[in-house]
Amino acid sequence: MTRHIVTNLFRFIILVLLQIFVFNQFQLMGFINPYVYILFILLLPIETPRWLLLVLGFVLGYVIDYFSHSIGINIFSTVLVAYLRPVFIRYVIPKLEPGPDVKISIKQIGFNSFLTYTGILVFIHHFTLFFLEIFRFSYFFNTLTHAILSSVFTIILILISQYLFYSRKK
Repeated sequence: MTRHIVTNLFRFIILVLLQIFVFNQFQLMGFINPYVYILFILLLPIETPRWLLLVLGFVLGYVIDYFSHSIGINIFSTVLVAYLRPVFIRYVIPKLEPGPDVKISIKQIGFNSFLTYTGILVFIHHFTLFFLEIFRFSYFFNTLTHAILSSVFTIILILISQYLFYSRKK
């Protein structure tokens, strides 16, 4: 149990630092922004209670908002993903039984399930984030394009991180 807490705390710190110092400075073609910090919520253990998911989503969003000088848009987007996560685990990964050794990773759930789970939640996060940032229906298609392109780039980075850090572990 303590090992899981330390691992997740380390993951939280690393992802926040990467987001603040690397990925917030990153803009491809002025339209693609990777937000890999969401990986923290996606990789939490399956047995994490919903209330704790929401609290961790709030804390994560608050830290990113604080360092990004934004006003609550990361909090809202991250808490929304934390709230929806158990639903997508149940429907996208139905064969997975909760337990202390079961983790969400490509190795545990397979590439297709992981890609579907990650793709849906990352897109929801990005679309919500960009829509709240613009907050105009007249820019709907620009926001949708921005969310799709940024989601694809973020998912690619998440898949690379999975293969680099999690596929070797037993």
